[in-house]
Amino acid sequence: MSPEEFDEFYAGSWSRLVGQLYAMTGNLAEAQDVVQEAYVRAWRQREELSASGAPEAWVRTVAWRLAVSRWRRARSSLLALFRHGVPPDQTGPGPEHAALVAALRKIPEEQRRVVVLHYLCDLPVAEVAAQTGAPVGTVKVRLARARASLARHLTGDLMDLNA
Repeated sequence: MSPEEFDEFYAGSWSRLVGQLYAMTGNLAEAQDVVQEAYVRAWRQREELSASGAPEAWVRTVAWRLAVSRWRRARSSLLALFRHGVPPDQTGPGPEHAALVAALRKIPEEQRRVVVLHYLCDLPVAEVAAQTGAPVGTVKVRLARARASLARHLTGDLMDLNA
């Protein structure tokens, strides 16, 4: 199926399929979501779809299976909630966390990236270098500059928090 043929198929069957799935699910938004996802999957397989001879039935079946899968996930979530209860309230991030995020936003992206990979993801410098495509020496320089810059920003931010 060519892209133009697929466009015609989509335009000619979209509303009919949404109506059918709406009747099956009882939820218009859900019907639109699953039909749209089914069309995305159909686009990826449009060559095989045209050979099947029943592309609308294929999209309808995929959409229905998506809806059923969503119901099952929702049901499992509800069962887990009933079994285990509501999770305990978690406190939000403290002022130190907010200050760190604000300071990270103030440093250059290359420095921020190596700091996150090295300190938050616990990657060694060599792995950070491999993931960023930068030499090990460059990563070390970026880390040093980032630490110095963060120290300046954090000192100022924490002073503001204490005031």
